[in-house]
Formats: sequence, C-alpha cells, structure tokens
Amino acid sequence: MSSGAGRFQQMSTYPPELDRWVAVVAPALGLGDDVDVPTELLLDVTRDVAHGVLRPAAPITTYLIGLAVAAGLPAAEAAARVDAAIAER
Repeated sequence: MSSGAGRFQQMSTYPPELDRWVAVVAPALGLGDDVDVPTELLLDVTRDVAHGVLRPAAPITTYLIGLAVAAGLPAAEAAARVDAAIAER
C-alpha cells in the first residue's frame, strides 16, 4: 500500500491532470495554491481500500485520512494505520 508494505503494487505514476486539479480545488477550499498533497500516497491507499475492503469505502477512508491529518497525524502514519486495518480483515 501507500506505506510501501501493502498488499497491492504501488502506483509509479499518476496523471498530471491531478496536479492541475489540486491547483484548482485547493484555493477553492481556502487552502491556498501551495498546499502539499501526497497524491501518490492517497491514490495508493484509496486503491487498497477499494480492492481490499469495498469500493465505496475508498473515498470515505480518504476523507477520514484528511481529518486525521488535520488533527495532526502525519499522512504516511494515517495510511499505515489504514493498511493495518485492511490486513486485519
């Protein structure tokens, strides 16, 4: 997974349109245009949840990761915890 130890292969690339989308949406949400989004990490964890749990759980989990990060948990740690939860299933 996103932590590098997951059950699924990590993405090596992602579409450049994602960076452009972040550049549009982040300021619209009041985050500014310099926000650091761990795109590859989020795509990996979203994929792992979609395949390892349930597809509709993927965006919900990504939202929960965002809440955890807003509360101070590093994104990589949040992703590792999700990976552990998937592995426990």
